Amino acid sequence: MQHVNSWRDVAAATGAADRAAAEEGVRRAYRLAGLAEPERIVWAESPRAAVEAVEKLTDAGRSVREEVRTRPWAEERRRMYDELGPAGWSALWSATGAQLWETTAALAERIRSGVVADLAPRPTEEGAVRLVLLDAVLGQHDAAWLAAFDGRGDRLTGLAEVARNAGWWWPYERALVISERPEVLHRDEAGRLDHGEGPALAYRDGFALYAWRGMPVPAAFLAELASLTPQRIREEENAELRRVMLEYYGYDRYLTESGAEPVHRDETGILWRIALDGDEDVVMVEVVNSTPEPDGTHRTYWLRVPPGTRTAKDGVAWTFGLEGAAYAPVRQT
Repeated sequence: MQHVNSWRDVAAATGAADRAAAEEGVRRAYRLAGLAEPERIVWAESPRAAVEAVEKLTDAGRSVREEVRTRPWAEERRRMYDELGPAGWSALWSATGAQLWETTAALAERIRSGVVADLAPRPTEEGAVRLVLLDAVLGQHDAAWLAAFDGRGDRLTGLAEVARNAGWWWPYERALVISERPEVLHRDEAGRLDHGEGPALAYRDGFALYAWRGMPVPAAFLAELASLTPQRIREEENAELRRVMLEYYGYDRYLTESGAEPVHRDETGILWRIALDGDEDVVMVEVVNSTPEPDGTHRTYWLRVPPGTRTAKDGVAWTFGLEGAAYAPVRQT
């Protein structure tokens, strides 16, 4: 469905919010919920700054997230379920919201975690920050469920308008805090935060998240990747960070430059093993493509296989879903 792609773009949108359009969406959402429009609208540069702004609000009244976001969504879902039936609703969700849910939900959770880490350095302070985050409407990151209802009624149009034009927002009776969208967003092919040369997600006030293929990493860690050596990789005590280093450096390069010795070789290739303290071994099979490249050379491939692999043939067979004894190719390609 075309509108699913448009909502995918909303979830990934970066750059300055359209403040006028977002504020009109907010007012419409309040009116559709039967509420008076907020007297004050406070803009923040990031979700972190928005949480700080919420904590400083005075005379804002109670949170109206239930009326503005939770109740309309639940009632519209019930209406669509009754109209389409269980199978129809399931098909609609599978074709729309389910296409976006996993990546947007994971991104929202990473932002929450980043805000908590920045604003609550001590565990005893986390509770207060998390309570404020519970009041948030996720704006652009509500794209998954908004996609399911696009074009199916007017009840959620205010929420949709805010989502298309701004980030997270916090609705209270008399005041509202709303966040800008990020300036930078880098993700891998699986939709995970991923960038090796700076923040994977960044807002213009400096709030940022750093990640490599979805795994959170410290900013200083990324700066070190360009100057890695095999010795530095071996010295890293954090097993997860060491795996990131190996992926960035390249397993084949690490094996070559660390003076590793093969543990087995046969007609299918060469088996290599990297022993890592505090972590499972990394086992690779080196294979040579029998089909020559246009220039006549033969390309070498490195296949990562399970740590328990004992022979090169078993490793190659595993990549085809076979046992070693059953693997007997007529020709390797």
